[in-house]
Amino acid sequence: MPFEPNSENAHRLLRHFEERRGRILSFTRALCELESPSGDGPGSSAVAGLLAEAAASLEGVDSIERTQAPEGYGEHFLLRAFGAAAAGERPLLLLGHTDTVHPRGTLSERPWRESQGRIHAPGVYDMKAACAAALETIRACAETGAGTRRPVVLLLTCDEESGSFSGRALVERESKSAEYVLVLEPPAPGGRAKTARKGTGLFTLGVEGRAAHAGLEPEKGVSAVHELARHVERVVALARPELGTTVNVGTISGGTHPNVVAAEAHAEVDIRFSTRAEALRVEEAIRGLEPFDERARLRVGGGINRPPMERTPAVAALFERARQVAASLGIELGEASVGGASDGNFAAACGAAVLDGLGIEGDGAHAAHEHIHADSVVRRGAFLAALVASL
Repeated sequence: MPFEPNSENAHRLLRHFEERRGRILSFTRALCELESPSGDGPGSSAVAGLLAEAAASLEGVDSIERTQAPEGYGEHFLLRAFGAAAAGERPLLLLGHTDTVHPRGTLSERPWRESQGRIHAPGVYDMKAACAAALETIRACAETGAGTRRPVVLLLTCDEESGSFSGRALVERESKSAEYVLVLEPPAPGGRAKTARKGTGLFTLGVEGRAAHAGLEPEKGVSAVHELARHVERVVALARPELGTTVNVGTISGGTHPNVVAAEAHAEVDIRFSTRAEALRVEEAIRGLEPFDERARLRVGGGINRPPMERTPAVAALFERARQVAASLGIELGEASVGGASDGNFAAACGAAVLDGLGIEGDGAHAAHEHIHADSVVRRGAFLAALVASL
């Protein structure tokens, strides 16, 4: 029978996660204690190995793949399940990542610690607890009889925190064939799902001028710093906050000594935008910059990293379904639009209906106080499993 979000079905899944709460947290701890910062090949492989070992015994799993990222950067993890039971249906993709921003050695400074219902550990919130919950969702759908309406794919990349230079292709490949994509990133405050994310762009501006003595013959120089300063004003003016477009010139460098006309100058610019139209407008304007001083040379590098994840009618319908499923568990699910990007942005650009922020509740992503709420693995885990089963 197809799973319907009612109190009986919800209670069955909730009981499953309550009974396995200790094991889920134990597995989460094991994942956290295998440090896997972006680019740490051995750490990433160890996490992928632990996930593969745990998944091998799960009912309904069809295949497990571990794919090496280039240059020993790490391993992507891909699991396919319930293909036979839901043949002919487009898959549901669970999307997350195993890399963290915390450098190796952070665990010795901030080890796993539980206090007043909170569990602290590097990477626990973003997003190793969610990785554990995703595997438990596969188990719960099989063992409780909830089943699934369609095949389920779990993709955990190893380089999301560093820009998904290798994982992006996998995300796009799986998203193009998926009916729905559920992203395991941490929720917005209050446990809200994320129905929209801004896109991101990172551009570099480089100016080549001409050095000269600032006191003896400044007229022979071409100041790269002065030229760059004028471009900074021009780029910042591209912001349209009322449309969600922001511009931040985050770093500037240039020159050698106060008494030397600067021959080189550089800047890094962060762009955020809510729509594809704004992304195209800003990118076209930046790439079209021309020197103010024709003697200077201007170089523009970088570009759009992640497209925006927009709240389309399909996303709105998916959120409404999630809200109904959450209500069957006594959860009042809200929604949010956020400025940060995730791999969900890539999935959305492929045309899939994407709902983000479905991870475990907590706080402190990328920070020293990173933690999850211990009871959230039960509540949010049961919600994720119920949503997977109902879609």
